Amino acid sequence: MSANPDDAGSFFYVLDETMRILFVDDDPILREFAQVNLATEHASVEAVGDGEAALAAIRAEPPDIVLLDLEMPTLDGFGVLAALRADPAHRDLPVIVVTGREDVAAVDRAYAAGATAFVVKPLNWRLLSHQLRYVRRNAMSERRTTETLMRLAAEGAQFVSRALARDPTLRADAVAFAKAADAALNPASDDAAKAA
Repeated sequence: MSANPDDAGSFFYVLDETMRILFVDDDPILREFAQVNLATEHASVEAVGDGEAALAAIRAEPPDIVLLDLEMPTLDGFGVLAALRADPAHRDLPVIVVTGREDVAAVDRAYAAGATAFVVKPLNWRLLSHQLRYVRRNAMSERRTTETLMRLAAEGAQFVSRALARDPTLRADAVAFAKAADAALNPASDDAAKAA
């Protein structure tokens, strides 16, 4: 159930849905602010100080969304993004980059590394809360769409298999179906096939 600002008076919590947030920043004061400003009855915030700790926290208990600084000791935000996007278990985890950098090179590099969104410090916590809701809802919608496509592809494959058992002349149609299903589920492989 979404909060209605008119019913809540002058203040209402933006994060009114169950959500686990991982806030990754080497600034201890900012980590404290994140916990104070983002945690609600429904939203929990875990805060860590570097990229290695972030990856360990994600492996231990994956959050729903990550807020990630770019410039940190040990492993920076770009390294965290690269590790997440290389791992099939966390490839689609939404990551909002939260940084003091707003130069074109940082923005482009963050998105190229797999950032879902980008915000610049100093943070407007209220605006960030709204962005968290939007990014998470979008990720959930994409996940549901992918699961539906995978289920349809599996059922379609079973149907095609039964049809081929009855009529082997349908082989060309079966191959075309398999390619279309693969392209829908793996757009990157379809782009690579077109480029070849």
